[in-house]
Amino acid sequence: LRGDQLVVPGLGEPVAVRGGFNVFGDGFVRLDGQLYRLSSYIKRYVELTNYCDYKDYRETILSKPMLFFINVQTKQDTSKEKTYALLVNTRHPKIRRQIEQGMDMVISSVIGESYRLKFDFQEVVKNFFPPGTEVINGENLSFVYEFKADALFDFFYWFGLSNSTVNVNGKVLNLSSTSPEKKETIKLFLEKMSEPFIRRSSFSDRKFSVTSRGSTDDVFNCNLSPRSSLTEPLLSELSFPSVLESEEIPKEFI
Repeated sequence: LRGDQLVVPGLGEPVAVRGGFNVFGDGFVRLDGQLYRLSSYIKRYVELTNYCDYKDYRETILSKPMLFFINVQTKQDTSKEKTYALLVNTRHPKIRRQIEQGMDMVISSVIGESYRLKFDFQEVVKNFFPPGTEVINGENLSFVYEFKADALFDFFYWFGLSNSTVNVNGKVLNLSSTSPEKKETIKLFLEKMSEPFIRRSSFSDRKFSVTSRGSTDDVFNCNLSPRSSLTEPLLSELSFPSVLESEEIPKEFI
């Protein structure tokens, strides 16, 4: 936090080069009741108009773990709310497969036409919290992209028949602890999960998969080994229109 701004390291920042997270949002985040501005985030709604934009968008959202902010209330005390950060481990093969397959399947079903695809994490998150808990801004747990094809007739798109939703499922872990030992384990887990991915030199027309280097389960099993990525080139990210919004970020921040 810096003043009224929640600072996310932008492209080219030393912290961002080492990994980090892709923060999804609408420009603002409410932390425990107070509103803050976001910097260098990915918009939850994006329009893509060509293959290069699509490829860059796909590679970017899968290059780092995703991060979404939500606010939760309990029925016992609706005057207070607590802020949670949902981290989506895009390195986990089951999570990655759902996102990649969702993007692949919608392309196969609307060849040469416009379409809209939504990824939603609301159901799995709401099931994680105990009864009597309400997620206030559940819509923040989703992101959408629309591909606008240069087609003369887009009847299916015009009538909303090419809209698809992928409800992403997975195991939710509570990464908060007061135990120093568990805190250290969680720190290792997050470092492992946020290691930068390598951009491969060749891609197929529909799949841009990056092979996972090691399982995050190894962290909890204490089977940590030296990272091969330390000797390999780091991910070189590309920007695409209307996706990343960056503000001037001081060199030093808390």
